[in-house]
Amino acid sequence: MKAPGLRAEEREYSVIKDNQKHLNRIQVIIDALIIAVSYVAAWWIQFTFLADPKAGKLPMQQYMMALLFVIPGYLLLYDAFHLYKPKRVSGRMLEAGNLFLANMVGLLGFIFVLFIIKENNFSRRLIFIFTGINFALTLCERNFVRTVLRDIRSRGMNLKHMILVGYSSAAEGYIDRIFANPQWGYKINGILDDNSAVGRYYHNVPVIGTTDDIDQILEENQLDEIAITLGLNEYSKLKRIVAACEKSGVHTQFVPDYTDIIPSRPYTEDLLGLPVVNIRYVPLSDTFNALVKRTMDVVGSLMAIVLFSPVMLITAIAIKRSSPGPLIFTQSRVGLHNQEFRMFKFRSMTVQEESEEKKGWTTKNDPRVTKVGKVIRKTSIDELPQLFNVLRGDMSLIGPRPERPQYVEKFREEIPRYMVKHQVRPGMTGWAQVNGYRGNTSIRKRIEYDIYYIEHWSVAFDIKILILTVFKGFINRNAY
Repeated sequence: MKAPGLRAEEREYSVIKDNQKHLNRIQVIIDALIIAVSYVAAWWIQFTFLADPKAGKLPMQQYMMALLFVIPGYLLLYDAFHLYKPKRVSGRMLEAGNLFLANMVGLLGFIFVLFIIKENNFSRRLIFIFTGINFALTLCERNFVRTVLRDIRSRGMNLKHMILVGYSSAAEGYIDRIFANPQWGYKINGILDDNSAVGRYYHNVPVIGTTDDIDQILEENQLDEIAITLGLNEYSKLKRIVAACEKSGVHTQFVPDYTDIIPSRPYTEDLLGLPVVNIRYVPLSDTFNALVKRTMDVVGSLMAIVLFSPVMLITAIAIKRSSPGPLIFTQSRVGLHNQEFRMFKFRSMTVQEESEEKKGWTTKNDPRVTKVGKVIRKTSIDELPQLFNVLRGDMSLIGPRPERPQYVEKFREEIPRYMVKHQVRPGMTGWAQVNGYRGNTSIRKRIEYDIYYIEHWSVAFDIKILILTVFKGFINRNAY
């Protein structure tokens, strides 16, 4: 039984066979060449272009001998930071972040080795120049390769042919994503399902048979991958289907049909040989990750307090002169592990009773907002005192925005997964905010972005959000 789209001439049209091991070998060779070129260029800049007589007393031969350790060392770092994984569905930002981290670790490691062996004559500036050149050249090369491969795939070449086993919501979600991203280079040639008529289509992908046909399909077609997308009521067939796929040697992936139960990214643990699927992956539950983020928060908030101290001083004077009352307004918010804390803000409204303040959100042209308050709310200057909340550990620089207790009680009943946001510290800014979900916007969409951040946290992701906050996060058109 020939699956549609697997004719010999179409297979020959894949002019570049996507053999990942072969591509990785080429990538390693290119990386090694770039490391060598970057190192030699750094040496030339340091000792010829800059011509610094105090830069180091070692001869050129000794500097070049270091390449015997630098090249394999950096290649091992690239492998450790997942830079040789397939590029089909990995993002540019993730790869750039991993490349940056690998080079930073390489820089620190290089300097640490020189310190251990007490080599004081080796130019440290050369190492910094090398790191900058190596990162820039490697990033350009990888983006070029990624662009070429994605262009080839979007033209119908270098494709991976596959079938789905099982027609379910998981199958439809999988097909939707493949069709929305032709640059990934996947072609789904059909679906095997026991409950759908042969000839039924979903996005031009036909049902071509039943699960009993899987042995024949595998034998008669040159498939690259199989995705098992069975419905929840069909898992009794799973063992037989997996056995057939394993026997064929075709790479098999499992797309579980329980997105209504596990809507995001699950992860597995090994319980003495028993795989355990966790409902939700929260990177910040790891002690090391939490320590890294907390360190960034403390250092970042201290730097921001110093940087914005003139702005805070001018704001304090303006508030004091514009209306009577305290400079700082505190409000109860719900944070990590559902614990309440007092969040600091510059006062932007006239003084009011707490019972009045609890009545609702600020609305457009709200008479309670002062003239100074309108400005500092629009520019988010009123949020700057929360830097002290970050120092205290109530908040983080980046994270889901905290809500007042009465709204938490309301939303936890109305919005599924709302309470997931309290598994991490709330933030001054977050993924939802830089995507426009601030103030009077959809709470449901805000939670979607918050959960995505919680499950995909990384240092690079935090840096990306900080940069986006600088460029488009301060001015809030939804702030009244």
